[in-house]
Amino acid sequence: MAAIVTLVLLAGVAGGGLYVWNTFEPQIRSVMGWEEPIDFEGVGSGEVMVSIAEGDTGQDIAKTLKSRGVTKTVDAFYETLIEEKPEPVFHPGVYQLKKQMSARAALDALLDPANKIERTVLIREGDTGATILEELSASTEIPLAEFEAAVADPTVFGIPATAPSIEGWLFPAMYTFDPGLSAQQVVQVLVDRTITALDAAGVPVEERERILTIASVVQREARLEEDFYKVSRVIQNRLAVDMKLEMDSTAQYGDTTKTDSVWSTQEALESQNPWNTYQKTGLPIGPIASPGDTAIAAAMAPADGSWLFFVTVNLDTGETVFTNTVDEHGTAVKQLRAWCAENPDKGC
Repeated sequence: MAAIVTLVLLAGVAGGGLYVWNTFEPQIRSVMGWEEPIDFEGVGSGEVMVSIAEGDTGQDIAKTLKSRGVTKTVDAFYETLIEEKPEPVFHPGVYQLKKQMSARAALDALLDPANKIERTVLIREGDTGATILEELSASTEIPLAEFEAAVADPTVFGIPATAPSIEGWLFPAMYTFDPGLSAQQVVQVLVDRTITALDAAGVPVEERERILTIASVVQREARLEEDFYKVSRVIQNRLAVDMKLEMDSTAQYGDTTKTDSVWSTQEALESQNPWNTYQKTGLPIGPIASPGDTAIAAAMAPADGSWLFFVTVNLDTGETVFTNTVDEHGTAVKQLRAWCAENPDKGC
């Protein structure tokens, strides 16, 4: 019985002591001179993602590091930061750090570009929407199915309801995406960039889809930058006289029997899909690719000229002949055939 009473008393003392410690730990440490370290030691372990947003201050970053378990206290990092000369410059993004790092190690890690996680993708001028979605999926590691689902309804991105698809609205450029973005958020970045380009070119809002359609054909047909404006003029001249555009790029867009040849297959030329301007008078139903700034500018301001025909006669140099009559065009086509006979493995 005496032993039991002793144990109960000791438990009470221990419990009371624990209560006192938990309640008054800072005061006890101060009185006893037991200062709690405010910093971890070493480079830490494990893995943790830390996001720095545009406009974050040093204090903001210090709080983020503490909340993510990287540094022990806000003060540890902030005091290290303000002692740094010159003042560090932080770039927005997501960084891969470790748990329980010293403030010094955390600062060094944030300033090392190797720790910034980036998903970079290059979208090329003239790429089709299907190709672009595949590139985005490969670079962001977001499943292609999620991108395809995201673009099923283009209107959610601010694209006109008259657009048959998102084709043409995914602007060609170099992009860097932070991890964690959804497929819809990634696509919105490209669409917003297209709208910026259209606005910069002075395209009226109600003309966006039409200009993108013309620009996409120009992008796929022209080889040299100065010819973009001439190809655009040919398109405008044919539209003005209600003449079929008969652009191979539009025939090939809806062709399921893809080839690497500059010549369209008979199946492509005869296809009844609404993009094929060999069968359809006027513009295709929508864009056939993603045009860049030059193609958009050409669609808005074509060169002066009376041309109705053009053909690239040298696929290496991009030399293109613009003509006014069927006979002149036929002569130019013979030039291309002669070049192809001498260079059968260069796109012919």
